[in-house]
Amino acid sequence: MPAVLAIVTLAAAGALMVVAVGLPPTARERVMAALTPFGRLPAALAAARLTAGPAPLLARLADGPLGAAGPAMTGPRAVRRLQRWLEYAGSPPAWPLARLIRARSLGLCGGVAAGLFFGTAWAGVAGLVAGVPLGAAIGAYLVDLLLLNAAQKRQEQMLKHLPDALDALVIGVEAGLGLDAAMAQVATYTTGPVAAELTRTLQEMRIGSARATALRALADRTTIRELRTFLTALLQSGELGIPIADVLREHSRETRMKRRQRAEEMAQKVPVKILLPVLLCIFPAMFVIILGPGFLNLMKTFGH
Repeated sequence: MPAVLAIVTLAAAGALMVVAVGLPPTARERVMAALTPFGRLPAALAAARLTAGPAPLLARLADGPLGAAGPAMTGPRAVRRLQRWLEYAGSPPAWPLARLIRARSLGLCGGVAAGLFFGTAWAGVAGLVAGVPLGAAIGAYLVDLLLLNAAQKRQEQMLKHLPDALDALVIGVEAGLGLDAAMAQVATYTTGPVAAELTRTLQEMRIGSARATALRALADRTTIRELRTFLTALLQSGELGIPIADVLREHSRETRMKRRQRAEEMAQKVPVKILLPVLLCIFPAMFVIILGPGFLNLMKTFGH
């Protein structure tokens, strides 16, 4: 009976996937298809296409019947947490907050199906009883874990590219550009998450936000202490009349120094990290090669 139930569940999941594939294209996909005959896509749409995230199949499944229970299983605190992590992850265009919430129920259904199948195949009824709750717990928080992982990776990339972006800002300001023009140059001629955040900040300023408001919003979208400190100093320099070039130069030098220190710290950790693989993998092989012939000779000698 459990095996039959597992087969029926997998068949139902496969049928839902087939239905999701056959759904009509979304509005964004229709726009992209309409623009394709006109040649190369605009830069904004191309960037959105590159940062679309997971496969469109998952997005269609999340928008389908499987995602209906997502809002019910997501409380206000979880919504605020997901919104904050989405900001840290760069707010992928293909995965807005509503779709992400619906994807949580998709993960729950997938976890239940996986727990049902593997638990039944592993230990029968006992595995079914243990596997279904475990799979449901893992599947319910799978979307949260994936989003947190994407947010952490993006913040690490921002920390890595921050010194180069500050150097470019220093060069632009010292060449005679204003801060907004220097930020526009960095956003246009560089790549990476820092350039994307600067582009978003400039867009907010173009639609009417004050520079201080846009910079504070940028500080809220990151967890990097160096960037938040730099933005705070930038705001204070504008309020107190301190030359921006001096602030940029000092923070650029400080971020380069901290990046070098982080690299040295990681280099110092390498011997400790490779100690366990050496003890478990390399030393036993060396002992077999070095002591193996002598051990075999001893066995032959004492055997006679």
